[in-house]
Amino acid sequence: MPRGRMRSVIGPSPVSLSRRAVLMGTLALGACGKTGAAKPAASASRPLSLADSVAGDWRLPADRGRDAWRHPVESLTFWKLQPGQTVVEFWPGAGWYTDILAPFLTATGGKLFAANLEPTDEAGREVVEAFRQRLKAKPSLYRAVEITAFGPTSGPVAPAGSADLVLFLRNLHNWMAAGIAEKAFHDAFAALKPGGILGIEEHRDSPGAVQDALAPEGYVQQAYAIQLAKEAGFALDAISEINANPKDDHNHPFGVWTLPPVARTSPRGQPADPTFDRSAYDAIGESDRMTLRFVKPG
Repeated sequence: MPRGRMRSVIGPSPVSLSRRAVLMGTLALGACGKTGAAKPAASASRPLSLADSVAGDWRLPADRGRDAWRHPVESLTFWKLQPGQTVVEFWPGAGWYTDILAPFLTATGGKLFAANLEPTDEAGREVVEAFRQRLKAKPSLYRAVEITAFGPTSGPVAPAGSADLVLFLRNLHNWMAAGIAEKAFHDAFAALKPGGILGIEEHRDSPGAVQDALAPEGYVQQAYAIQLAKEAGFALDAISEINANPKDDHNHPFGVWTLPPVARTSPRGQPADPTFDRSAYDAIGESDRMTLRFVKPG
């Protein structure tokens, strides 16, 4: 679909949720597999800090290698994560952020609701079960986590009015493609306490481009994301350039997935092209991203 085509986000999308969700989960799960006992960096006399959790040796080396692009300490600080909070992470994938949030919240008496896929087929169920088994393998790290679901027909992602912080982490484009972006914002609003925060990290399109409601290139207009949040009742609180990348010109042959970490070399569903020259895209690095903070009024 051409990127210039305008379409309302209201109403169902013909795009299959399970197809996109399973693809996302499958890509993320490829990084999963480290085992062994976790060794928190904090001492018995000092609680686990956010920086300790980011530095934890339970995190996969490949995940820690992306900290320079995702800036987890700075981003979570911007979203006002505090010890002992109740947090909701929508679609955690293989757990890139879960591996930071869960140990921190477990150590500080908090709670993490992991609103995973709402599977509609066996592949989707396998994605959710793999995430569940990963949590079970290290109960000392993941004790604070409760798995819920988010999808077209899912119920509450957390008890109403219980959450201090809800996080949308590079998934808004997937929900737009599946026709459930508005539901995500409304479910987040319902879960948050008055004064609670919604934090968003998302691939950011060039300013002034016309937003296709299906986000086929994986990029979203910052103004469009703000509009969706405001329509759900949120108030914009702050915008950060923590995750900006000015090298990203947002124009790639296979959408945002041309860039690392996916590094696609052929259209979706086709075999990788060994002749594709990746040098220019690897030089760009990961995508330009918006980092937004919203508040539930009250």
